[in-house]
Amino acid sequence: PGAWELQLPRMGRWGLDVAFVWKALLTLGLVLLYYCFSIGITFYNKWLTKSFHFPLFMTMLHLAVIFLFSALSRALVQCSSHRARVVLSWTDYLRRVAPTALATALDVGLSNWSFLYITVSLYTMTKSSAVLFILIFSLIFKLEELRAALVLVVLLIAGGLFMFTYKSTQFNVEGFALVLGASFIGGIRWTLTQMLLQKAELGLQNPIDTMFHLQPLMFLGLFPLFAIFEGLHLSTSEKIFRFQDTGLLLRVLGSLFLGGILAFGLGFSEFLLVSRTSSLTLSIAGIFKEVCTLLLAAHLLGDQISLLNWLGFALCLSGISLHVALKALHARGDGGPKPLKGLGSHPDLELLLRSSRQEEDDNEEEGEYFVAQGQ
Repeated sequence: PGAWELQLPRMGRWGLDVAFVWKALLTLGLVLLYYCFSIGITFYNKWLTKSFHFPLFMTMLHLAVIFLFSALSRALVQCSSHRARVVLSWTDYLRRVAPTALATALDVGLSNWSFLYITVSLYTMTKSSAVLFILIFSLIFKLEELRAALVLVVLLIAGGLFMFTYKSTQFNVEGFALVLGASFIGGIRWTLTQMLLQKAELGLQNPIDTMFHLQPLMFLGLFPLFAIFEGLHLSTSEKIFRFQDTGLLLRVLGSLFLGGILAFGLGFSEFLLVSRTSSLTLSIAGIFKEVCTLLLAAHLLGDQISLLNWLGFALCLSGISLHVALKALHARGDGGPKPLKGLGSHPDLELLLRSSRQEEDDNEEEGEYFVAQGQ
């Protein structure tokens, strides 16, 4: 008995070490999965827009694919859990979901549109500045309190953006205006998203349900822009409506469908990472993802980034890092992380994927389903 008593603490310690290593490996795997989809869709959009000059049509097709996959996911979850999914009334759908869907559609649409004119590095840097607009709108809607630290965050991000774009050899005014407009609308988008998800009576805390309800309105919101700027050109283009080569048409449609899979995979990987770790982990991973994207853009695409640009990017990242640190301290001061706070700490999410801890506890079967699908 004495020997067993001596071994028990060691075995317990060994078990804790194994559990820690397993959790660390799982987190690393989820982060890498998120990186693959997030960085992949960025370079995919840039690659496709070089030969396919209809970014709004591309975005609309991606939305249709995401809607189909989210509908399929809802059906599978409903069959496995034997519980009906939430379906909003037309009144709630148009009054409460429509503003968020319209802002999200414009954010994603303008972001993809900008790839016609700017480099991946300039897009990545400018899109990171969405935190600035998120903070501004959070103050306007009283979701955040004005503090000296937030003012410092705004100054760091704004100063970093100015330094990155100052005397840039590959700067394009039209593309920069599009992606900056997308970042501005992104500030509205994530503020409205936070307000939408905080309405518990709507029942949209589950990300699949949110995606399912947002995509149709996003599609309709983008359609007028598509009709005005791309409709006539697309209808007369040999790559789509006036196609003569069936093989070329199938290759184009296959490429577009691949983008929809990447977009859904991005949201899926974000949900897995948040549900199995925390939104803080996603925010920190997002910071390093921006660095990886810039390094890959400089190495693979030959984007020209000067020393001043790198200093500006470092200044912007320091502002984002400070913002993430403040969110972490605020959550710890309140006794734990809040499910909807910190929603704006990662601005470039292509999908609305935040799950509440309460629903995760209530719907354990759904969590197991998503983990099984992610593996």
